[in-house]
Amino acid sequence: MSTLQTLDRGLSVLELVSQRPAGVSVAELAAALDVHRAICYRIVVTLEAHALVSRAEDGRIRLGAGTAVLAARFEPQLRHTAQPVLHALARETRATAYVSVAQGEDCIVVLVAEPESSLIRVGYRVGSRHRLTVGAAGIAILALRPRRHGEPDAVDAARRDGYCVTAGQLERGAVGVASGIEVPSGMGAGTGIEACVGVVALDGLDVAAAATAVVRAAREISALVSA
Repeated sequence: MSTLQTLDRGLSVLELVSQRPAGVSVAELAAALDVHRAICYRIVVTLEAHALVSRAEDGRIRLGAGTAVLAARFEPQLRHTAQPVLHALARETRATAYVSVAQGEDCIVVLVAEPESSLIRVGYRVGSRHRLTVGAAGIAILALRPRRHGEPDAVDAARRDGYCVTAGQLERGAVGVASGIEVPSGMGAGTGIEACVGVVALDGLDVAAAATAVVRAAREISALVSA
């Protein structure tokens, strides 16, 4: 499939900048893209004109306010797309299914589907939040990011396996299974959205079956948002 080279480079710049909270120089971007610094500078100026990046006083490039606007528009689309998938996941696993997104250093629930056939359910409300470093959802989101020195072993395991399982970290007796949603290349850089889908239930959850279903749901949502 052919791509428009300049657009592809611009999206690559956004992706690189999004991974460097402290900012990145034009020279570093040019080296990463293997292009002349003048070409990279023109790409940065264009992105800056659309508020997708900004330059600090030290000249380093950071994400601009325009990415927050895109994120605000993309998140409702994600919720709308994921809703039927989430209900199907809840029915299949007979567990509470959810979609969570990263917000700063926290993981926040944005969508929930309850199983209709289960008498005992784990209360998981829209708006619930916890640190990214605890719970299956947070760890699954961290596993979407590039490997970092000193990260918890659970993050690397989730990156390897494609899902994370935790027990009793957020609520005694509750078991969670989550998988990161791969937002398509370019779209991820533009929106800043980091998301996962998962299920949570009391002891007795068939973890192996739930993991298979959760990974499948993550892939389905990813395919739908990229369509």
